[in-house]
Parts: sequence; structure tokens; C-alpha cells
Amino acid sequence: WVEQDPKEILNSVYECVEKTCEKLKQLNINIANIRAIGVTNQRETTVVWDRTTGEPLYNAIVWLDLRTQSTVERLLKRIPGKNKTFSKFKTGLPLSTYFSAVKLRWLLDNVEEIRKAVKDGRAMFGTIDSWLIWSLTGGKNGGIHCTDVTNASRTMLFNIHSLEWDPELCKFFDIPMEILPKVRSSSEIYGLMVCFPVFKSGALTGVPISGCLGDQSAALVGQMCFQDGQAKNTYGTGCFLLCNTGQKSVFSEHGLLTTIAYKMGRDKPVFYALEGSVAIAGAVVRWLRDNLGIAKSSQEVEKLAAEVGTSYGCYFVPAFSGLYAPYWEPSARGIICGLTQFTNKNHIAFAALEAVCFQTREILDAMNKDCGIPLNQLQVDGGMTNNKILMQLQSDILCIPVVKPSMPETTALGAAMAAGAAEGVGVWSLNPGDLTAVTCERFEPQINPEESEYRYARWKKAVMKSMGWETSEGSNGKPK
Repeated sequence: WVEQDPKEILNSVYECVEKTCEKLKQLNINIANIRAIGVTNQRETTVVWDRTTGEPLYNAIVWLDLRTQSTVERLLKRIPGKNKTFSKFKTGLPLSTYFSAVKLRWLLDNVEEIRKAVKDGRAMFGTIDSWLIWSLTGGKNGGIHCTDVTNASRTMLFNIHSLEWDPELCKFFDIPMEILPKVRSSSEIYGLMVCFPVFKSGALTGVPISGCLGDQSAALVGQMCFQDGQAKNTYGTGCFLLCNTGQKSVFSEHGLLTTIAYKMGRDKPVFYALEGSVAIAGAVVRWLRDNLGIAKSSQEVEKLAAEVGTSYGCYFVPAFSGLYAPYWEPSARGIICGLTQFTNKNHIAFAALEAVCFQTREILDAMNKDCGIPLNQLQVDGGMTNNKILMQLQSDILCIPVVKPSMPETTALGAAMAAGAAEGVGVWSLNPGDLTAVTCERFEPQINPEESEYRYARWKKAVMKSMGWETSEGSNGKPK
């Protein structure tokens, strides 16, 4: 179970606004110069609140929460042939614990207060962006209940072609359509900031909220991947690789998701992306630190790996929660193989970093097969990109350059870009010709492609050995 307090998230936003305004004043920047506000959020995280009191009716259920496994299994029984991809051509997504509709179904099944609020017509559903925009534009006193197309496309209730909530899917999940937010573009004025007692400075009252993008779409915009075939990879707890496929939706034959990249204005066209998700990236470094205790910090893991510069034939498949894209294999478990008497903790640290790179390579291969245009470079962002060894390894394993912007907070930047370009704000243009180049650090491949292919083939052999590990017995070998 992974949940968050929606009030705590809202208060952190208030604090962020207040602190930012203080810092701008210290820098002698007049806060009257702030022309627009953009919102970006973790996608899929689900909140239900009461429109009359403005209070959440339960904690927000976070994207990687697994309590909905039984909900998914129950829903699958109602689909002919238990076909997980039954709604793929409408939503771009498979039926999985990951998306908002199953979390909302769980809430309706398990929280009496939410069922009652729905019956009384008081309930509102939204992802974190909706909860924030509604609260910041007045909440129970006239707050705007909306979301953008990128967040809507991760609910499993949204038709990514007609850009509307799908009555058939709402019926399948038994979700009342009146609780859903209105779907808008990613760049338009949704409403104005209301004055709150918490803002001592009266900061930002009347400033339009005019940008909204789910975090991975925001990073794609922040990396300026506006052209068909441009891609970015964000390295966080997991890894999310998105490739812009232009104004056509491409459906994957290789385990990737089809999702909305952005729609930069009410009358602007919608752009689509292919997305590959890796469950464990930064989490493997945390595991080496917290579970094995072989390093005190992630910087130390980098140092251990640098000291040997090779895994000495050791391979690490971190399938701690099964494998995500491109396998979607829940029975897999983590393995470390190819050990000899010579192997030490440095080699294991190196193999862990290499695992992040091999997982990215598998997604990139799937993307190249689906798109038909091989990527000639990979744009990267996220916390792990500070690890230079990792970035060099990534370039070596992909056999293409890896490019990292000098400003790594591309998710926040993307939301700001969308907000500033909105009609009625118009402080800048997002036409590719008007954008200035961002300074970047480049990592070029330094090993020969044959060695890279050999190591990749060995990795794939290790992945095959990690599969089919869990059977229907419990995880400690005890029958369930």
C-alpha cells in the first residue's frame, strides 16, 4: 500500500509558492512580474474529495500501489478471453494496477464515505493536478474541476482519439461520469489563483494557472522533444522513456504504452508518445545501500563501480517486483549471476549500474522496432543523471550519444513552458524555430559495438533465468 495525504501535498504547494516569492524578493525581482503558473504531477495517483467541504474523503492512492491486484483479477474475469489489452486501441493502455480507474474502483468498493458522497452528488475525482487546480482556484468556493489530456490519458477511462471520457469504459469500471473532471488542453487558462490566508504576501492572487502536464509529458516538453522521433529518458526510482510520435498514435507490438504527449492549446493538435516503463532504476542503488549495506550513499556506489570499471562477467537483473516493459512478467525475481571467487562488491555495484542501462536499451530496441526510425541520440534527465559513470555506460551500451541538459529539472521547466505559452498569457512561443538551444553535456560511446553487443546478449540470457521464479506459492515458499 502506497498512499499520500492530499492536504499535505496542497500545503507543500502553498509553502513552495511562499518561499519562491521570498527568494525572488531577495533577488530584487518584483513578484508582479509573475505572469502565469504551471502545474505538473505524478500521474495516475488518485484522489476523491467532497465538493461541499473541500476535504479529501480518503488518502490519495499512489501510482505504484498494488492493493488493486484483486480488483484487476476480478475485472479480467469479465473480459472475453481475459484479454488484458481489451481497451488498447481506445486508451493505449493494458489493464493493470498502475492506472487510475482501478484505484478509483477500489475506493468505491472499500470506502463507505466515498460511496455515500457519490450517492449524494458531493464526490469529485481527480489526479493530483485536478486536486491542486481546484484547490488553488477557490476550492469549495467556485474552484475549477479540470484535468489536462496527458493526465486523462493515464486513467483508462479516456479515449485518446476523440479526447473525451469513454461512456463504455466508465460503464465497464462502473464509475459515475459526473464525478470526472472536465478535460482541457495542456496550455490554456484554467482559472485564476485565489487569495489564501496562508499567503502572508498575498502572493500570486489573480495570476492565471495556465499550464498542466503529467510529469513524464512535462519532461518531454522541458527537453524540447517537439519533433516526431525525439525521445527522453527520465531516471528516477524507475525509468520512463518517452518518444514523440507526432500527430499519429503508434500502437506497440513490443510491450510499450501509447499515451498523449501534449496538446499545446485549445485549438492546437494533439501529439502522441510511445512510453516504456522500467520499475527499478534508482531503487537498485538504494537497495545496495539500505539492504546490502555495501555503500553509505549513492555517490559511493558510483565510486565503487569506478574503481573496477567492469562487472567482470557478473550480471544483475533487479526484477524485485517482476519485470515491466517490454516483458510485463510478474513472475520474475531479482538475480545476480556469473559470480566467481574473484567477484567483489565493486563488481556488483558496477553490474547494478549496468542493469539500469541494459533495461533502457531493451526499451529503446522495442521503440526502434515500433517506430521504424532508430534514435540517433538519447536525451536524459532525472536525479540519477548526476552519476557520470552511469551516463558513460548508457552511451556505451546504446552505441549512441547520451545528452544531458545543464538544467536537470526538466519536468518543472516543461510545466512553466506550457503555462507561459498559453493564449491570453503569451510570454513566449514554443515554435521549434523560436527556441534557444540549451547547454548540454554529451557522453559519446567509447567501446566498440561488438563488445557492447556481447555484454547485452549475456544480460538477456540473465533476464531469461530470472523469469518464472514465482509460482502460485507464497513468496517464502509457503503455499498461499
